[in-house]
Amino acid sequence: MTERKPPGISTQDWVEIQIKQAELRGDFEGLPGAGKPLKLADAHDPDWWVKDLIRRENIETDALLPPSVQLRKEKAQIPDKVGAMRRESEVRDYLQDLNNRIRIQIRDTTGVVVPVGLVDEEQVLRDWAEAQPAREARRPADVPVEEAPRKKSFWQRLFS
Repeated sequence: MTERKPPGISTQDWVEIQIKQAELRGDFEGLPGAGKPLKLADAHDPDWWVKDLIRRENIETDALLPPSVQLRKEKAQIPDKVGAMRRESEVRDYLQDLNNRIRIQIRDTTGVVVPVGLVDEEQVLRDWAEAQPAREARRPADVPVEEAPRKKSFWQRLFS
């Protein structure tokens, strides 16, 4: 902790004295970022700190979009998401959940309206079912199919 500023000396001079003493002690040696230029490109942007936080923490920027735009992006990614699913019930549940979220967004829209239509569940299910045999045919025969893990008994779940 630094000592108190003596009376009769200006604050600016006192700060300069403290900086000079720290330099002589070597307090500024080996600091991270030493010798690197300052990032002043966003100096006039009032949201520079938010953008820097997003970049530094690797935050998913889709979370910053309005809900209707998020739903439209998710709707465009349906074939990829559904393609990774194994059971029809899983696909059906996902599509019903997506349609429910779209209905809620349509009902509770505030601000700018971005049209998001419902997903045709039956069409997506047909497309998914057509892609399934092709996926099964591509799987090598020597790779064993994983069995579902045995369900634990009540007592095993309680004490695990």
